[in-house]
Amino acid sequence: MLKILFLIAVAFALGFYIYRHQEMKLKEGDKAPGFSLQDSNGKTYSLAEYKGKSPVIVYFYPKAGTPGCTKEACGIRDNWSKFSQNGIPVLGISSDSKKEIKIFVDDYKLNFPLLSDKDKTVSKKYGVVGISGYDRRVTFIVDKNSKIAHIFEVKDIDNHANMIFEKAMALK
Repeated sequence: MLKILFLIAVAFALGFYIYRHQEMKLKEGDKAPGFSLQDSNGKTYSLAEYKGKSPVIVYFYPKAGTPGCTKEACGIRDNWSKFSQNGIPVLGISSDSKKEIKIFVDDYKLNFPLLSDKDKTVSKKYGVVGISGYDRRVTFIVDKNSKIAHIFEVKDIDNHANMIFEKAMALK
């Protein structure tokens, strides 16, 4: 029994290590993969619509309604006026269904688009699908020319909104 528990603990630790140390396929300076995805109301958002206009923040999150994802989304919601007044769009993406996202948006009164990538097509293009099958918590800041200016593995959820705002403002 002890051997089984030990093997389970080792497997868990190894899986967590691999999850946290997966390499991104994309690098800063690469062209950001284009996408068109729908929000929970069926409105389509395309990365191409922002080209030449402003930097855009594209952030991937694992699962709507979980503690970390809620804190991250609510941080952006609470700072939304800064993003909006400065013309900086924020697009959250997960593999949640539109129905799951709608519940999340309604429950927390989120005021920016969260997009459904149910089949993980975009998540795979951006290299953020973890070994668990969920998206890793990664933020991309795409400049006006559709190039990836910054990539962040989000570790400090409390300061995420302020950090991405400042980085995006530096690109204006």
